[in-house]
Amino acid sequence: MRYDNIRILPMSGVFPESKEEGLMSSRIFQNVVEQLAQAAQVTIGVIDAEGVVISCSDAGLLGERCQSAAAAVAAAPEQLVTMDGRTFMALKGWNPTFGFSAFVPGTDDQSAALCRMAQVSLSFTRSYYEEKHDKCSFVKNIITDNILPGDIYIRAKELHFQTELPRAVFLIRQKGRGDVAVVELLQSMFADGQQDFVISVNETDIAVIRQVSPDTTGEELTMLAKTIEDRLKTELFARVTIGIGTVSEHLRELA
Repeated sequence: MRYDNIRILPMSGVFPESKEEGLMSSRIFQNVVEQLAQAAQVTIGVIDAEGVVISCSDAGLLGERCQSAAAAVAAAPEQLVTMDGRTFMALKGWNPTFGFSAFVPGTDDQSAALCRMAQVSLSFTRSYYEEKHDKCSFVKNIITDNILPGDIYIRAKELHFQTELPRAVFLIRQKGRGDVAVVELLQSMFADGQQDFVISVNETDIAVIRQVSPDTTGEELTMLAKTIEDRLKTELFARVTIGIGTVSEHLRELA
């Protein structure tokens, strides 16, 4: 479907993402587009629902606006859209106010094939991130006592969340004004798997929930806390105090 000669008004969608969540999705997409672009030897990027390039293998395109393309994708989310010399395709789960689209340069058959490949990979990445985000919100409700004990079992079953695993909780308190870069660094340190979580509790406090082995000792937890402190100090010059909780055997014990 082509929209090259159609004038489309910019969209004015409002995103339900917080600043931290938006940064997180951009960072995750960025890791994938760089790997895809290296393999395919072509520029690959992602726009959000307002047409802003949030991730791209060509850093010079970050922040560029493609509002007409975003509107065209919203009008045909299941189809390839060509506009301004590029091919776009919505990631799975597109909606008019909260969605993403993959794009590649060119409008020929090869560009269409590459765009479809990028869309499949990035859709999987988005699905993984959204599942992680839902679980993270669930864990945050537990540690802030914002969920009834009986609802913990129901929600855990809905999210296919393992309730009986040994987990340690670290409370990281920033000294002075909070910095979102601290959250990003912690997320990169605990990015593997679906059982570790980094949760922003308030402006200065961050909780890290880490799956551990059943025989983990207090000394090992202290060493991990020291590693976290050293990374934050070395890379961000951040001064923090870290509280170390006992190992919980069940989700309901995290609070």
